[in-house]
Amino acid sequence: MRFYKELGFISDRKNKKLEYVVYSYKKDTSLLDFVPFISDFIREQTSSEFVMKNNFDRYGNMQNNYRNVSSIVLKNTGRNYTNLFEYFLNYNYLFDKVVKLESKGVQRVYSIRVDSKCHSFVANGFINHNTECRLTPIAEEMLQDIDKDTVKFIPNYDESYKEPIVLPGKFPNLLVNGTTGIAVGMTSSMPPHNLREIADSIVAMVDNPEIKTEELMQFVKGPDFPTAGVVLGNGGIKKAYKTGRGRVRVKAKCEFEDNKIIVSEIPYMVNKTSLIESIVELVKSKKVEGIKDIRDESDRKGMRIVIMLKDSANKEVVLNQLYKHTQLQTTFSIIMTSLVAGQPKTMSLKNLINFFIQHRRRIVIRRTEFELNKAEERVHILEGLRIALKNIDNVVKDIKESKDVETAKALLIEKYTLSEKQSLAILDMRLQRLTGLEQTKLQEEYNSLLEVIKDLKDILNSETRIFGIIKTETLELKEKYGDDRRTIITEEDEGDIQDESLIENEAVIITATREGYIKQTLLEDYRQQKRGGTGIIATEKKEEDIVEHLFSTKTHNYLLFFTNIGRVCWLKVYNIPRGSRYSKGKAIVNLLKLEEGEKVNAILPISDLTRESYVMFATKKGKVKKTPLKSFSRPRKMGIKAIKLENNDEVVAVKLTPGNLEVMLGSRLGNAVRFNEVDVRVMGRNASGVRGIRLKDKDEVVGMEIANPEATLLTVTEKGFGKRTEMSEYRVTRRGGKGVRNIKITDKNGNVVGIKTVKDEDEAMFITQNGVVIRTTVNGISKIGRSTQGVRLIKLREGDKVKTVTRIISKV
Repeated sequence: MRFYKELGFISDRKNKKLEYVVYSYKKDTSLLDFVPFISDFIREQTSSEFVMKNNFDRYGNMQNNYRNVSSIVLKNTGRNYTNLFEYFLNYNYLFDKVVKLESKGVQRVYSIRVDSKCHSFVANGFINHNTECRLTPIAEEMLQDIDKDTVKFIPNYDESYKEPIVLPGKFPNLLVNGTTGIAVGMTSSMPPHNLREIADSIVAMVDNPEIKTEELMQFVKGPDFPTAGVVLGNGGIKKAYKTGRGRVRVKAKCEFEDNKIIVSEIPYMVNKTSLIESIVELVKSKKVEGIKDIRDESDRKGMRIVIMLKDSANKEVVLNQLYKHTQLQTTFSIIMTSLVAGQPKTMSLKNLINFFIQHRRRIVIRRTEFELNKAEERVHILEGLRIALKNIDNVVKDIKESKDVETAKALLIEKYTLSEKQSLAILDMRLQRLTGLEQTKLQEEYNSLLEVIKDLKDILNSETRIFGIIKTETLELKEKYGDDRRTIITEEDEGDIQDESLIENEAVIITATREGYIKQTLLEDYRQQKRGGTGIIATEKKEEDIVEHLFSTKTHNYLLFFTNIGRVCWLKVYNIPRGSRYSKGKAIVNLLKLEEGEKVNAILPISDLTRESYVMFATKKGKVKKTPLKSFSRPRKMGIKAIKLENNDEVVAVKLTPGNLEVMLGSRLGNAVRFNEVDVRVMGRNASGVRGIRLKDKDEVVGMEIANPEATLLTVTEKGFGKRTEMSEYRVTRRGGKGVRNIKITDKNGNVVGIKTVKDEDEAMFITQNGVVIRTTVNGISKIGRSTQGVRLIKLREGDKVKTVTRIISKV
């Protein structure tokens, strides 16, 4: 009060603010009235949940909580701190009254900095004002070499001083920290990235200027947000890095803890308070049910939002609802627009990195030229001093006899052929330079500068050295300031943003196992082998798992998944995770919305879902059904019914046909029936079909093929035997008959595992229950009659059996 009445501030604005504080101030509402260190001190005594989660360093909270806190500490340590708290509360630790003011006249002003986040014990914000502002070390990297004529300076808006048009920027701030803004109809939304990844990409482009965006993405995985979180898929990242525009979906990191959902990370630029309020509103409006309480337990150690659920709530369902209706999952739009020579441009990742490298190249060149000029100027001065030292007696005499400085300067220039700068340096030379030691130092400095000049000129004449300096400085930044990636980038999911123009339409092999794992592998990963080879590993699998589906397709095609309960689900091939021959792939249940106990029994690759074609089904119990392809063109997210199955029947084969082809069904015990699909009437999705083959006891259908008269029927048995038979040996009958013998079944060759229609130029793959696969040309397999056992196709290890056969068309 006395400060306000007797001293005050020079500024009227500050005096009005002080007047407001003096007359309206209440201790309980101050944001600064807290006792420093008391919380840390008490928490060192006990790790009680109440102490760790409640504030008691501010007077209002201290008054409410100090008895409970003191009781907990007393119980745990035997020490009673009640009197300590009461002293603070009674004697107003931070609010002692001013008892005397003395004029000290004009005094020096010092900036006091203490090793603490709290300055209030120095003064409570009235007399002491912290005006100190210091750049962080990494910010200083942005200004490094600005005093070496590395960038151009122009007058500011009122021409009161000059400012740089751009910073030297050894630190790639735009890429690492990102930017967001709108100006003159242009929008920029650059996400932050990991410094280590950006540094590695810069070095990679310096080494290979023709590097492709895909290769750069081996280093830059994607955005790295300071709030961490999870980025879903990399389709949007690929598009943004190639075109400069894209979208990524970011969701919070959530974990289940008992009957709670714990949120430890939230998407970038999402306000925590607003997020919690939105969840509360959803609960009140009953859009999300199952939540009974929500608590914010965040502290200095990190974020922790606890969503407590009711006992009857399904944790996964509640979390999915929160992802859908709140900012626990958001979309971040990437627009990589920046100024290039004063013009806004939207650029790819490669262009951004390239412009940064070229900027650093100019900085290094201008810095080197500045240092070279400075070194040459110093050498020029030293050469004049050396001339003076060689003629020191005459120089001293001439200077003494000169009537003034100008006369001495002119005399030195004329008599010793010196420049004006050299003559001034001689006149300014101190007498101590005449000692032998000082002369030696001058000579050493001269020799050293000559080496520096030689090195600087070599840098300017060598692009290799210039780019080497850029690499070195970038790697130094990485080592000094780099940290680990925070944001996790998951594999693509079905909701991920995709742009097929950015995905190469290449031939792949789709592999799916009985236990529900699927992957795509490049066709080139499988080398050809002669008939009878031992094969190569196609997939890593769990014990007793086998590969059930193996076929070739292209990445832009569709996959229709037909399940054991008669449903069909839809997926693009490029959404299938790619793996090596040795990887087991990803669980299909993570890609499709399957019900409990549901399993994929057939997969059909389709290039166009709208064309005039039919889907022909064959079931294990011998039924067939023909349904228009258009009936499956718009499956829902949870799948749609494809066929009605009865008596524990299952789908074993699905074919795409024009509706008038001949069909071949093969059974496990070696029978086959050939009939025209015209005999099968067109049915809807809910139909169960009609009989295709009459089976014996314990027999079942193992495959369905199109009976191409120009092809042969390849039959493979479980013990590695097989053969090709001319299609003409199978007579056409009506559907529903027993058929004819397809292969002779013995103990030597075992039961039939599959049939395929093949041509001489085709290739075939056989895969065993132990995951071994062999790829071979079909023309190496003998053509023999229907009633034979076949020839050996693959050498099996003891206990192994053939489980799958697939045809690979020569031109995919």
